[in-house]
Amino acid sequence: MVMSLVNRNVARILRNQTRKASAISVSSFVQQQQQQRQQEQSLRIKNYSTEALEHKYHEKLVQKAKAQGFESIDLLKENLKSEIEDKKRTLNRIDPLQELADYEQRMKMASNNAKMTQPRGPVDAAASPAPFKTLDSFLKLEKIKDLSKQEIEFLWRARWANNNQALNAVVPATVFDQMSKHFKAVPTFVLPLPREIKAEASDLQGNNANDSDSQGVELHYIQWQVAGPTTVHCIITSLAEYKLHKEYAKPHTTFQFHTDLAQDKRIVLMNGHVEKDVNVSLQDAQLLLLNIQRFYGAMGEETIPSKQRLQLLHDFGSGSTNFSVEKLISLAQSMDI
Repeated sequence: MVMSLVNRNVARILRNQTRKASAISVSSFVQQQQQQRQQEQSLRIKNYSTEALEHKYHEKLVQKAKAQGFESIDLLKENLKSEIEDKKRTLNRIDPLQELADYEQRMKMASNNAKMTQPRGPVDAAASPAPFKTLDSFLKLEKIKDLSKQEIEFLWRARWANNNQALNAVVPATVFDQMSKHFKAVPTFVLPLPREIKAEASDLQGNNANDSDSQGVELHYIQWQVAGPTTVHCIITSLAEYKLHKEYAKPHTTFQFHTDLAQDKRIVLMNGHVEKDVNVSLQDAQLLLLNIQRFYGAMGEETIPSKQRLQLLHDFGSGSTNFSVEKLISLAQSMDI
C-alpha cells in the first residue's frame, strides 16, 4: 500500500509539473473555453426552465390538479412537495450492509481466512427459543433490593469472579438511559475488530516473507433486543455470519442489561459472555463493548469525537450517504473520547 501511495504521489507531481509548463501558453485558450461553457450553460437553463415546462404542460397539470381536487397548479405542487422530498430521500438512501460488503471485498477479507471469526451454522428455526435469564437468575431480587448500592455491586462482581468467559459491570441508570435513547432509534450497527490478515500466496511474490501478515479489521453486527420488561440484550455476530444466516445467525457474544434496580438504586446490572466455540477472545468482547458505549453515547455527547460517533451511528440507521466504513474504523480506533 505504501508503494502504491508513493507511485500515485509521483504521478501527481509529474502531472502538476506538466500543467505548470503549459499553463502560460494555454491560459487565454482556457479562459475562452470557460466563457463559452458558461454561455452554453446559461442558454440551457433558460431553454429548460421550470416556467417553460409548466407552460408546455399547462393543460395536463390543470387536469391533474382538478382530478385530485385542487383548484390550481400551485396548490397541487404544494401538496406534492412533501411526497417529492420523501421520494428523493428514499432514492438517495444507501444500504449500509452493502457498503460494508463492498469494503470487505476491497480489503480482501475472505471468510476462509483462518484468523477471522468462523461461521458456526444457523440457529435451528424449528426449535423453541430458550427462555431468557432475568436478574433473578443470578441474584435473588427479593434478597438484594434493600441493600445499598455498594453492597449490591460487591455481590454482583463476586457472582462472576470465577467465570473466565464472563464480563460484568454496574452501569449508572443515567448512562443507560442515554444509551437507551440511541439504541431505540438505531437498534442495529456494525463495529470493527482488529485482525491479522494472512496474505495470499500470489500477494507474497516479490515481497519480504516477514510481511506475510498485515493488519486489517473484521466487521461485527450489533443488535439490540428488548427481551423482557426489565431485560435488554445486546447480541453480537460477525457480519459474515449475519449475512450468511440473517436472523438465524448465532451470536458469539451477548450482553444482558438488567434494569430491575434502575428506579430505586439508580443502577443497571450488566453481564456478558463469550461463546466457547468461537475465536473471539474476552479482550475482543471488551473492545466491542467499549465501542458500543462510545458510539451509543454512554461517554457523553459534548466532545467533537463523541458527536462524530453519534452522527455516524444515526447515518447508518437512516441509510445516509454520509455513512463511511473508513470513517467508522477511524473513529472506532481513535483514542479520543
